[in-house]
Amino acid sequence: MTDIPMVDLFVIGGGINGAGIARDAAGRGLKVILCEKDDLAQGTSSRSGKLVHGGLRYLEYYEFRLVREALIEREVLLNSASHIIWPMRFVLPHSPDDRPAWLVRLGLFLYDHLGGRKKLPGTRSLDLRRDPEGAPILDQYTKGFEYSDCWVDDARLVVLNAVGAAEKGAEILTRTACTSARRENGHWRVEMRDERTGAVRTVLARCLINAGGPWVNDIVGRVAGSNSRRNVRLVKGSHIIVPKFWDGDHAYLVQNHDKRVIFINPYEGDKALIGTTDIPYEGRPEEVKADESEVEYLLAAVNRYFKEKLRRSDVIETFSGVRPLFDDGQGNPSAVTRDYTFDLDETSGAPLLNIFGGKITTFRKLAEHAVQKVGKFFPEMGPDWTAESKLPGGEIENADFVGFTERMREAYPWLPRGLLHHYGHLYGARMTKLLAGATSMAGLGRHFGAKLYEAEVRHVVNNEWALSAEDVLFRRTKQGLHMSPAEREAFAQWFDGELLRAA
Repeated sequence: MTDIPMVDLFVIGGGINGAGIARDAAGRGLKVILCEKDDLAQGTSSRSGKLVHGGLRYLEYYEFRLVREALIEREVLLNSASHIIWPMRFVLPHSPDDRPAWLVRLGLFLYDHLGGRKKLPGTRSLDLRRDPEGAPILDQYTKGFEYSDCWVDDARLVVLNAVGAAEKGAEILTRTACTSARRENGHWRVEMRDERTGAVRTVLARCLINAGGPWVNDIVGRVAGSNSRRNVRLVKGSHIIVPKFWDGDHAYLVQNHDKRVIFINPYEGDKALIGTTDIPYEGRPEEVKADESEVEYLLAAVNRYFKEKLRRSDVIETFSGVRPLFDDGQGNPSAVTRDYTFDLDETSGAPLLNIFGGKITTFRKLAEHAVQKVGKFFPEMGPDWTAESKLPGGEIENADFVGFTERMREAYPWLPRGLLHHYGHLYGARMTKLLAGATSMAGLGRHFGAKLYEAEVRHVVNNEWALSAEDVLFRRTKQGLHMSPAEREAFAQWFDGELLRAA
C-alpha cells in the first residue's frame, strides 16, 4: 500500500460543482485530484441558460432560502470574474392571461431586496407603448417590467475554476474515467483509466467526493459499490439559438400559457439564446438532444409576444442538458427544487460525500459547504477563502471591465476592437499571457475563421486542457458558432494533425 500515492480528496466529476470543490479544497492546503471522464463542462455545465441569477420563478415555490443565497452569490461571482460574468437587464412583458401584475410586482420587490443587492440596478415599470424596449413586442402587451440579473459563460466558469484549482496544487485529469473506488483500511483505493491511452492508474484517497451530476447514482453504485438514501431526478432542458431580432443589449423573459417562463437572451453578439424546457428524462445523459416538439414549444412561446415571427428555418443550433435535480417528490418538473443536498457516508472511516442538485449560480457556496462537510476529517485544512477571491483572469481593478478594455487598447493598439473584446471576455487579465510576444496580427499565427487564431488555440491547449477541436470551438471559445462548416472541418483536420505531430 505504501507504494501507492495518497491524496486527501479525490473528486469525481469535472462540471461546475466538481471544479468548484477542487479549487476550494486545494486552496485550503488539501491534496486534491479531480477526475473527469470527458472534457471539463462537457455535460450539464456547458448546456445551461448561461445565467447567474437568483431564480425569480423559484419564489413562486417558496424557495426563499435558495433565492436569497443565489442573489448574494450573484454579486460575489460578479466581483470575482467580471470578464465572464456581467450585468444584464431583463424585460418582462406582462400578460394579463397569466400571473396577475400585482403578483409579478411583489415577486420583483422581493427579488430586489431579499439578497442585499449592492451593484445591480433595481426593478422599474415599463410602458411598452412608449419605452424602446417595447418596440419588438406585440401591441396587445402594454405593460412591462425590467429587472437585473447576470450573464455568464458557463463552460469558461468551469474551466477557470479548474485552472484555479491547478494553480493551488490540484491535479486535473480529463478524459480519465474513474473505473473503481473501494474502501480499504480506512482509505479509498481508486482506479482510473486514461480514455486516450488505456493506461490505468491507482491512488489512495482519504475522502471521495462524488460530483457526477447526472451520473451521481451510477457512481454511487457501480463505481463506489455503495448505496445512498438520496436520489437524483433527471430533467431535460433544451435551448435554441436563432439570429438576434431586436436592438439593444437587454434580454426578455416571457410567461407561457403553462406558467413556465422562457428566457430570450442576446448571445454571441448577433444571436439569441432561447430556453428552456423542463421535461422528465430517463435516457442516457450522454445521448440527450432537443426534440422537435421542444423546438416548436420555444418558437411558439416567443411568437406569442413578438411582432417578428420565428420559423423553424431560423434555428441555427439546438442543445440540451440534463439537470441532475435532487428528487424531492414533486410531480411537476418545474416545481422540483433547484437546491442542493449532501449525503455523507462515513463507513469504515473512509468518507464518501455524494452531491445531489445544485445550480450554476450557487456553485461556490455548494463547494464551500461540501468542503466544510468533510472538514472534520481534515483538521489541518485552512479556513473558507473563496468569497473574496478572484477567479483566474478576474484580477481586474475594481471589477471594471470597461476600464480594463480601455487599458488593453492602449497596450495593444494593433489589435482590432472586436478581437480585443473577445480575448478580454474570455481570458480577462490573463489575455496578456495569450498575447505574449505578439506585436502585430501576424504574431497570432494562422487564422481559422471568425475570431479564432492559432495563438488562442495553443493557449487553451497548453493551459486549459483542450484536447479536441470540439473542446476549442464550442467550450473554450464559442467560435464554432461563427465559423462555416468548411472552416470547422479544416480546423479539425489541422488540430488533429497538430496533436499527432506533438505526440
